[in-house]
Amino acid sequence: MAEHRIYGMSFASVYPHYVTKAERKGRTRAEVDEIIRWLTGYSQTELEGRIAGRVDFRAFFADAPAMNPAREQIKGVVCGVRVENIEEPLMREIRYLDKLIDELAKGRAMEKILRPPASGNG
Repeated sequence: MAEHRIYGMSFASVYPHYVTKAERKGRTRAEVDEIIRWLTGYSQTELEGRIAGRVDFRAFFADAPAMNPAREQIKGVVCGVRVENIEEPLMREIRYLDKLIDELAKGRAMEKILRPPASGNG
């Protein structure tokens, strides 16, 4: 099976679309960046470097310093597909980000978007 074309696309080519989607709904670039940093563990400087370096999605997620374990709490539908049911790991990471940006654009509070880490029961 052929690899999905988004894997080879530069993150920088899609990032402005995330920002535009958020800003159209009265949200900010800073909030988009906060979501990306929460998900990936990049610092703001590292994020800006990845964007400036025009790395592809594959490298963007492969090089992420610390993928947030709470991302597995992200549920819902993006592009007609339930993110929690996506089996291919890279596509699931991309769709997690898409879902978070969708929630931002729909007016959800940042403290709800940035899910707290799951706590142990015992």
